[in-house]
Amino acid sequence: MTAHANGHDAGRNGPRVVAWEVTRRCPLACRHCRAGATDRAYEGELSTAECLRVLDALAGFGKPMIIWTGGEPMSRPDILDLVRGASGRGLRSVMAPCGTLVTRAALLALKEAGVTACSFSLDGATAATHDVFRGVPGAFDNVRRAMAVAAEIGMPFQINTTVSQLNCAELPAIRDAAIASGARTLDLFFLVPVGRGAELRDLSLTPEAAEAVIRWAFEMDGQGPIHVRETCAPQAVRIWHALGRPGQPPAGCMGGRGFVFISHTGVLQPCGFLDVPCGDLRAARFDFKKAYEESQVFCDLADPDRYGGACGICAFRYGCGGCRARAYAATGNYLAAETGCPLCSSPAATPFPACQSGNDTHTLFTS
Repeated sequence: MTAHANGHDAGRNGPRVVAWEVTRRCPLACRHCRAGATDRAYEGELSTAECLRVLDALAGFGKPMIIWTGGEPMSRPDILDLVRGASGRGLRSVMAPCGTLVTRAALLALKEAGVTACSFSLDGATAATHDVFRGVPGAFDNVRRAMAVAAEIGMPFQINTTVSQLNCAELPAIRDAAIASGARTLDLFFLVPVGRGAELRDLSLTPEAAEAVIRWAFEMDGQGPIHVRETCAPQAVRIWHALGRPGQPPAGCMGGRGFVFISHTGVLQPCGFLDVPCGDLRAARFDFKKAYEESQVFCDLADPDRYGGACGICAFRYGCGGCRARAYAATGNYLAAETGCPLCSSPAATPFPACQSGNDTHTLFTS
């Protein structure tokens, strides 16, 4: 498979997934937050009318699935209008609320407006560990209550867990809690040290520990009854093939390759963790297609042959690609080798069979 077949040429019909930070306001103070979000109003957020123009542009360019995120997307007074606007334009909506604002009435209204699934973050198996990570007492009880509401009204949901040295030992218990809650998927997000998360850099898993967790995730996914996936761990592609596992391989790094992030001010990025501007929708008069196709960053990311170091010569560069956000955080170069893979320190150790992994997401949000 060529780089272009897996990248920008495949994206000419538009991205498959758009994560939209419709607001940066958030009642939590999470230790890993990429945006350093706080519970206050932020200047420059897109207005309702501007958001509807974005939806018009997305509907005419590939009809991607929208992940409404933030901050806390439910804190926008017009969020129901935006979800209805997406549904009316044929766009699928999912949402990532933090749980604090979830009530039965509010979640039912979102479901009726067109939200088809939610994700809730659970970063510890107990209130003690979760609340410390989320920065607000009571966060654990709030997210468990939100999950119970979702289960009660029949809203499909997944649990996202940011994996670090702080909670690695709790992953089996977190999986048990996810099963008990009725979640369909447990998605393990491997810590990317950006935003407030940069202070947790030393708490990231070593490449060897990350590989052990990925292997555990594969085993647990095979056992059921819940799917266990991994995000921001593109090396899972290599591990999947090394283990000779059957079926569809995991996704590699999706940043800029079928996945786009829109900030609260309308600035495009490859993903929320890769804070590299790739176009300003206001400046482009909300011509998303033009901003997307003319972005040099997106063109660069679509061609793994341009990547540096071990990532540029690895046989898995088309499927894995290495985490571009980690590379940028460590070096200031989004095309550099990724620091979270053991092969990056040993370029000669890359003679694996070439793989032709797809780059689609594989969580509840796209199933």
